[in-house]
Amino acid sequence: MADELKPRATREAYGEALLELGKRHGNVVALDADLSGSTMSKVFAAEFPERFFNVGVAEANMMNMAAGFAISGKIAYASTFAVFATGRAFDQVRQSIAQPNLPVRIVASHGGLTVGEDGCTHQSVEDIGLMRLLPNMKVIVPADFNQTYAAVLESYDTPGPMYIRTGRPLTPFLYQEPPASLGKGADVLREGSDISIFACGIMVVKALEAAEQLKKRDISAEVVNVSILKPIDVDTVTASLEKTGYAVTAEEHSIIGGLGDAVAEVAAEYCPVRMGRVGIKDVFGKSGKPDQLLEEFNLTAAHMVELAGKVLASGK
Repeated sequence: MADELKPRATREAYGEALLELGKRHGNVVALDADLSGSTMSKVFAAEFPERFFNVGVAEANMMNMAAGFAISGKIAYASTFAVFATGRAFDQVRQSIAQPNLPVRIVASHGGLTVGEDGCTHQSVEDIGLMRLLPNMKVIVPADFNQTYAAVLESYDTPGPMYIRTGRPLTPFLYQEPPASLGKGADVLREGSDISIFACGIMVVKALEAAEQLKKRDISAEVVNVSILKPIDVDTVTASLEKTGYAVTAEEHSIIGGLGDAVAEVAAEYCPVRMGRVGIKDVFGKSGKPDQLLEEFNLTAAHMVELAGKVLASGK
């Protein structure tokens, strides 16, 4: 871990990477639904105002506009809060972007509970599941600033539509430099032999903390950062499952439709194991400070440790 680097929000990485893409490529355009200060697309807007389009509070229109730009030969980046990008505009994303397989990058900020006091109306805990359902859609949930920066840069040359989830909270660095490529989409950050912990987004850091706590109990946990949830890296996930025989998943999202389901699907088809899922248990969020919400909804390293113990005990 790059401990000497001050934590930064993944949404900030989007703003900086989008600006870099704008400098490199004249066919990059950016759209936002009146939230550029929050999504950080404002950085691009300040440098390239002629290629930035604030559509106002009209997310559905924004997706159709992005599709139109894509048909015209542009690479379109459309930004708003995750709850609006996937909920309010689902029909337009499905019909105008995913079905025709257009190069639109939906970069959705403020995913999960860590939106905080805005409450359940703004806390998107279903967005990953909705986007995973769509044919042609690639789904990325980076773990830190540098991985987000790399994902946005890499997105320019990636065919078809893409959903990239960014967040509001400051997140510790896991990668010293932006990786050259996201590869197949799953990195083993810590080798282990007793149980696999698969995590995405802000939960990757907590998974590493959980592994340290499990070590004190003489349990060797392997930590895998699953940054690409669709298409999921079947080879890496299966190899880890075969190695340990047990698994826990961790995500700032509903356990239905997200990372937990994605790993369970791989396990069911290729390597059945006993597993548990850390995530939001089929409920909506609520208003509160981000750290308090993560604690209340059991999205903590301590809960991963507890669940790992239960999963391991269930196999005896």
